[in-house]
Amino acid sequence: MVSTDWKSDLRQRGYRLTPQRQLVLEAVDALEHATPEDILCEVRKTASGVNISTVYRTLELLEELGLVSHAHIGHGAPKYHLAGRDHHIHLVCRDCQDVIETDVDIAADFAARLDEAFGFTTDMRHFAIFGMCRDCKQAKAAQAEAARGEAAQATEGGAEAS
Repeated sequence: MVSTDWKSDLRQRGYRLTPQRQLVLEAVDALEHATPEDILCEVRKTASGVNISTVYRTLELLEELGLVSHAHIGHGAPKYHLAGRDHHIHLVCRDCQDVIETDVDIAADFAARLDEAFGFTTDMRHFAIFGMCRDCKQAKAAQAEAARGEAAQATEGGAEAS
């Protein structure tokens, strides 16, 4: 469970919960997997004077303090989410860009095989697997089925015209 008592969390570490820190934390919490630019847009809904450098500095501090963490999900800027949740793997749909979180235990056999074969210990907290989500796969299958049906009708129509 994620603690949302950020004031106490920061105070225990010798910091105050400034308005900017609170807005950034609230944005990260609301957006779940967000780039600094996404977070800035969310923060500016409340505080239009906040700039991108404030967001970057705040995220850096919050990550050092263990309140947020980031993952590299594809190209571009890292995506931030609240720390303190169970470690998870990111499943990223290349079609709709949706990100699904799953427990790292699902990849335990894979991690063990990497260690066995290469002596390589994995850090699953920054692990993303790219592919196609269930919804996009079903939509593509439905499109393919419709295309096959149209092709069959066109073939039948062509045969009848001869």
